[in-house]
Amino acid sequence: MERQTCDVAIIGAGPAGSVAAALLKRQGFNVCVLEKQHFPRFVIGESLLPHCMEFIEAAGFLPAVEAEPGFQFKNGAAFTWGNRYTEIDFTDKFSNGPGTTFQVRRDRFDQILIEEAAKQGVDVRFGESVTAFDAETACLTVETERGENYILQAKFVLDASGYGRVLPRLLDLDTPSDLPPRQAHFTHIDDNISDSEFDRNKILISTHPQYRDVWLWLIPFADNRCSIGVVGLPERFENMENSEQIVKRYAAEVPMLARVLANANWDNEMPFRCITGYSANVKALYGKHFALLGNAAEFLDPVFSSGVTIAMHSAKLACDVLGKQLRGEEADWETEFVQPLMSGVDAFRTYVNGWYDGRFQDVIYADEQRTPEITRMISAILAGYAWDTDNPYVAKSERRLAALAETVGPAELR
Repeated sequence: MERQTCDVAIIGAGPAGSVAAALLKRQGFNVCVLEKQHFPRFVIGESLLPHCMEFIEAAGFLPAVEAEPGFQFKNGAAFTWGNRYTEIDFTDKFSNGPGTTFQVRRDRFDQILIEEAAKQGVDVRFGESVTAFDAETACLTVETERGENYILQAKFVLDASGYGRVLPRLLDLDTPSDLPPRQAHFTHIDDNISDSEFDRNKILISTHPQYRDVWLWLIPFADNRCSIGVVGLPERFENMENSEQIVKRYAAEVPMLARVLANANWDNEMPFRCITGYSANVKALYGKHFALLGNAAEFLDPVFSSGVTIAMHSAKLACDVLGKQLRGEEADWETEFVQPLMSGVDAFRTYVNGWYDGRFQDVIYADEQRTPEITRMISAILAGYAWDTDNPYVAKSERRLAALAETVGPAELR
């Protein structure tokens, strides 16, 4: 079998893989990206957070992303529940860093990133799957779409395969998530929104008027399209025929969505899709010759659009540690990768759990009862700055959320 070599092999050409590839190439390493699919390809995770822009810029991708006319400028998040409506402005936040970003069609976004990485000299191979991995030697068995096999000998492997979770499957690293197995049903629509109260510069997150554990996203793009989806436990969707019926029914039951989507065209080339049990976790984030990035390691929930941010943040941390290791310098994956990465993931986890148990919803929908400083701290977290431990709502997330939720009281009683 043919044998090839590289310094770093990266599995997956999504945002984490593209950012990692560019950052490592800029450090002078020979990088090979293996991607099973061909781009463009559909994927969700379309509403970026401002913190992402720091990694996009560091990787050299920012000019190409800003030049894409189909990406919708984004400066915050809006929330609605019944007749309640509140906005969070990401430009008015506690943490330093960008306050704006984009809402993107991921097929185009991911393609731009990996094309820019290739322009920088990264070896990108589409239609190639990893079928085996020797964790002791960093040796990959790769199968091409023509059915041919070869060995890729790397010094280190980064798994950025997202939901494909290649190394967790091959190395039996998967472990059950502590989050319930929810479902997401979604599609794209021609929104035809003319309502002046609707802000296309923000993702709209809607709490179902009856079931507070069910929520919907509406992500506007720049071309009269929106991504729309509904998330909930499987039992909430029982006795409904398919994803189309589920999305349309729940959207119609949210007053603001029913109003702004009154002229929407639901019948286009985009099918309705469903993802079930998307939350994931692993036994270990790294080994002797590998590390897991983004969704390949852990995925929480789509409610605050944290997936791409966590993926890119993990890529940056991993590349910093790996660069030192490959140069023969001292590198500690536990203290320089796992611990700093999980500090932000755990902060996000606090607010995901708080959303579903109602405490964080109580805070969000109590806009008039939050002080401006607390609102700025919450804004920073929702903008992706969940690693800023100077923010008390990051450093002591569980305690601070519990205290704040008790202060504002249950939303139903207001």
